[in-house]
Amino acid sequence: MSLDLQGLAQAAARGPLVRVLVVETRGSTPREVGAEMRVWPDHTQGTIGGGTLEAEAITIARGLTAPALRRFPLGPALGQCCGGAVTLAFEPLDAESLARIAGPFHARPLTGPDMPLSVQRALNLARNSGQRPPLLLDGWLIERFAPPAQELWIWGAGHVGRALVATLAPLPHWSIRWADFDESRFPEAIPAAVTPVIAENPADLVPLAAASAHHLILTYSHALDLELCHRILRHGFAACGLIGSQTKWSRFQRRLRDLGHAHAQISRIACPIGDPRLGKEPQAIAISVAAALLRERVGHAGLTVNTEGQTG
Repeated sequence: MSLDLQGLAQAAARGPLVRVLVVETRGSTPREVGAEMRVWPDHTQGTIGGGTLEAEAITIARGLTAPALRRFPLGPALGQCCGGAVTLAFEPLDAESLARIAGPFHARPLTGPDMPLSVQRALNLARNSGQRPPLLLDGWLIERFAPPAQELWIWGAGHVGRALVATLAPLPHWSIRWADFDESRFPEAIPAAVTPVIAENPADLVPLAAASAHHLILTYSHALDLELCHRILRHGFAACGLIGSQTKWSRFQRRLRDLGHAHAQISRIACPIGDPRLGKEPQAIAISVAAALLRERVGHAGLTVNTEGQTG
């Protein structure tokens, strides 16, 4: 599994925490191996499946000062109907301990101080041949560092922009930049994982984006939408989606061709975004776009579904 060191460092900046990680499952369980939750004395982040299992894990985490490994049979012990079993790793962390971690693999004990020969062999295989080590091996956790979060620019802080941020910000996969022309356009509370970026002409911010970034364009202005498409096409991008109807997109394609862009490049912009069959409410658009982004991340689909029905 992958260790999100950057995300953990940001979490530890709020204070010491206990990371609760699903390391083994058997039978039917609420979450998969690798699911995690972060527990502070007064709040939590993430989920390992909810219910009695999660409540018990939170209680245990808040009483720990050292790493631990616990197995939970979900049926008889916790009164849950899943019927399987879950093994959880509990790992107290703070900013100082996270700063000492070096890669590309992080191996550490949960039940004993000395590294077993099996762990040494697994690390050697991983480094020399790329063979992925098991997450839990003889009481030790072994994780590879997660790749950097994908940069995602959301252009526009209107209703759809706000719904997208609210939906995507809790996910660990994205480093979100949220752009608009005035601070008053943003809500008072912005998620910690989101960076607001302000410019009188937001299109001037395009050079700040990585060429590997994803973009979602949904501003208050068709003229600004077009300018953003023009500049992003010149700048380079991994994926780009534009809110709007097929009529709007047909006009944009003609204007972008007039601005010198080739058809092959223009066709990389997906418009409309999301799946309007699910509804045109901002939240419905945000859910369908988020689902498409997640599918794309695991290689099953593209950024958007091109269907009729949106306005813009």
